[in-house]
Amino acid sequence: MRTLFLNPPSFEGFDGGAGARYQARREIRSFWYPTWLAQAAALLPDSVLIDAPPQDLSIDDVVARAPEFELLILHTSTPSLAQDSKTAARMKEANPRLRVGLVGSHTMILPEETLHTAPAVDFVTTGEFDYVVKEIAEGRSFEEVEGIVWRASDGTLVRNKDRAPIHDLDAIPWVTDVYARDLEVERYFIGYLQHPYVSLYTGRGCRSRCSFCLWPQTIAGHLYRTRSAENVIAEMAHAKRIFPQVKEFFFDDDTFTDDRPRAEEIARGLGKLGITWSCNAKANVPYETLKILKENGLRLLLVGFESGNQQILNNIRKGIKLEGALEFAQNCHKLGILIHGTFILGLPGETRETIEETLAFAKKADPYSLQVSLAAPYPGTELYRQAMENGWLPQAREGELIQSEGIQEAVLSYDDLDSETIHEELERFYRDYYLRPGPILRIVRDMLRDREVMKRRLREGWEFFSFMAKRRHERANRSA
Repeated sequence: MRTLFLNPPSFEGFDGGAGARYQARREIRSFWYPTWLAQAAALLPDSVLIDAPPQDLSIDDVVARAPEFELLILHTSTPSLAQDSKTAARMKEANPRLRVGLVGSHTMILPEETLHTAPAVDFVTTGEFDYVVKEIAEGRSFEEVEGIVWRASDGTLVRNKDRAPIHDLDAIPWVTDVYARDLEVERYFIGYLQHPYVSLYTGRGCRSRCSFCLWPQTIAGHLYRTRSAENVIAEMAHAKRIFPQVKEFFFDDDTFTDDRPRAEEIARGLGKLGITWSCNAKANVPYETLKILKENGLRLLLVGFESGNQQILNNIRKGIKLEGALEFAQNCHKLGILIHGTFILGLPGETRETIEETLAFAKKADPYSLQVSLAAPYPGTELYRQAMENGWLPQAREGELIQSEGIQEAVLSYDDLDSETIHEELERFYRDYYLRPGPILRIVRDMLRDREVMKRRLREGWEFFSFMAKRRHERANRSA
């Protein structure tokens, strides 16, 4: 079947369905690559991948393409499901013969509910969907395909046997060819990565058990399944040739550094290629490994510190100690490795005092840049189960992970800390961290070094303050 893989338009600037870990608009215009869709698309050479948000495509734009295809695969998310179901309906109205499937973590956890919400959808997947879509596109009947829940002709929902996770990841063709075929790399921005950048996975799954993290608890699992180092290095050599304009490559594995010998082997290969690269890392990588990575092209590590309170880290099963995380940060500073630190406000055990501790920790660790998110209880996570069980998530707010414009919402409330206070503390956290001499001097220094960086930082500053104003406006409207 002629297949369209679609990351659909929903809210302006929202790319949560593409694979973003927090499915919401960010403070500055940011777009991750739709890697999950691209990996499946790589198995179907005649397919097309449309990533609507970074291309500023409207629903009318994508609906106009519906008659060209026989099979439509939409990547959906918990916050965007209602809008995505409308898109599916309009696509099917434009082409009644179109078969429609929804994929993503939400369909895995709530497949039947998803089909009830989206009556135009024919099937949803219940795990990794690469080979599911390939088999359906090749003409297999729904009855034969493992890993789906589908709608029978009489309207009943049928759940097939679950599909085993993919272990031979080297067998999946490279996503970079799909990117080159269907995407414009210049449209993808992440504030802490050089532009243009390209991101991809070298493995799936994460050994850690963090209670809030979406992908390991839904699609990817807790076994870190990896591509061979040879396969990764070969793709990067290929990517360097087909994307000469790209300044940085980012490995979006949940924790690329979990397998340190493999990470070091890949790094040495990248060093020979002369590639600048960055990756996710846990704050426990030893100095010796960091040194090898740095000597072979590593520029930045994205590190989930989450909190500066040890009890909260224990509550969410983060598996790190604050002392070790600070030593890790200091080692990165010594080696000249930049850190983009991520923090979460509103996790179990949060109080005004623990937020102060986290802010103090952030200042001490002093990452080059940081991102502060609100605790998001996605269905399928341990955090969601705890929130429902303990009454932290009022039933009336269960579907309010984002506000009307796609902005992340604080939905968890505790006896000593309500959601409105968490919102206020998030803005203060950004202000108190960045309005210090150190971060200001870093930003100014980088702007003076490069005119393009200056234009980008000025744009991002305007977007950031506009975003915060919209967030306050949304909260004021809700209170009224």
